[in-house]
Formats: sequence, C-alpha cells, structure tokens
Amino acid sequence: MTNNLKATKRETKTKGQLNTLRSKGLIPAILYGGKSPNLKLSINEKFVNDVLRSENFLSTVIDLDIDGKKEKVIPRDVTYHVTSEKPTHIDFMRIVQGSKIILEIPVKFKNNDQCSGLKKGGVLNIVRRKIELKCEAGNIPEDIEVDLAGLDIGTSIRISSVTLPKNAELTITDRDFVVATIAAPTIVKEPEKPAEEATAEGEEGQEAATAEGAETPAPGKEGEAAKKDDKGKEAPGDKKQAADKKTSEKK
Repeated sequence: MTNNLKATKRETKTKGQLNTLRSKGLIPAILYGGKSPNLKLSINEKFVNDVLRSENFLSTVIDLDIDGKKEKVIPRDVTYHVTSEKPTHIDFMRIVQGSKIILEIPVKFKNNDQCSGLKKGGVLNIVRRKIELKCEAGNIPEDIEVDLAGLDIGTSIRISSVTLPKNAELTITDRDFVVATIAAPTIVKEPEKPAEEATAEGEEGQEAATAEGAETPAPGKEGEAAKKDDKGKEAPGDKKQAADKKTSEKK
C-alpha cells in the first residue's frame, strides 16, 4: 500500500520556531537514511491526518513529494502532544532498494464465517495484533493473514501454522509463540445465596404470612360478651323489690 504526501523543506532551528510552525497547522518532520543527507521537513497536518489514523501507518510505503522531488519513504516514529494528542513530529526513513528493514506488520484474520469454533459460540482471543518481521525495503507486506477456516474451540494458533508474506522472516525465532486462540464461550452464573441467609429469608416469610393470616376479634363477639356479663349481675332495682317482698311475708 502506497500513499502520496507533500512536504516542504524547513529551516527552523529553535523550539520557538517549531511552535510557530505547529500553530500554522504544520507538522515538523525529518527524513534520514541512505547516502543522501538528512532533510528537515514540514507537512500540512490536514493532509496527513487520514494516513496517521491507519492501523498500519508505520509499515506503509509513502511517496513523499518534497518540493517537486519524489522519494519513497516509510514512517519510523510519530510523536504526539501529551494533552491534545495531536502529532508534533514525524520521522521518515528513505527506502533503499535491496536493503532490509524490521517492521511490525498488522495481523488480519480471515474466513471467520468458516470457523467451526466461532459458529459454536466460541470467542477469538487475539494475543498479537502485530508481528515483527524483517522485510525487503521495496516489498513491504500490508498485513499477515491468519486463516480461521475449520478451526474448533480450544485451538491455539501458533506462528508456525501461519503463512508469512514472501521475502519476509520473523525476528523472534527462539519460540513458537501464540498469535490467537479460540476459547469456549463464557457463561456467567449467578452466585448461590449462603445457607444462613436463605434460612433467615424463609423464616421472615413465614412470620409475615402468619401475621397476615391472624384473626382479629369481631365487634359482635365483644358485644355478646358484654351482654353475658350483664346477665350474671343483678340490677339495683331488683335488689330493692326482693327486700320488700321478704318484709311483707313476715307481717
């Protein structure tokens, strides 16, 4: 993948001059490598923003147009502002035909729809999103493809099973590292309540049910009880009549 980018030479020497350059929407840059001398450059921020957002920016070959003269270069480093996160400086390196360069190449996964493990609900866990390769400067791959077709749950995809781009070799050669795995789906189970808590809740429920079902005395029963008490007691008038009756009998 090759992008076109325009740049102009700059003659800034102090930090203040660099800040003035940035305030005008320009990014300071430097071009080095090969037998040609280093060049101080400035690039319009609005022209480079789209390229910077690319995941493989640092492995993208760029046709850099420097005041009308084109050179094939590759970005080697980007410095960003701490708070604004805007690019403040870019390093470019000339591509010299026949030479080799070490780059981090993005990993791309293909045939997800043909992966048995993913169809069963498995999850693709990506361990390495980029892999460092030693490539020919004039033939830099865009990505490293990993084929998921036919892979099942529990599979670990190691670098030995990955087909590398032509004319590229690994920089890590002492181990067969894992690139990704296909893991079983994770099911979140609700934790069981402790036995003591469950018992306490059950007892509370029983007490509430008992309280709700308890009978309250009806007003009628209370009235009947009152009448019963009245029958068991003699009224004051009845006592007087009984005394008069006894007096007449004696006479």
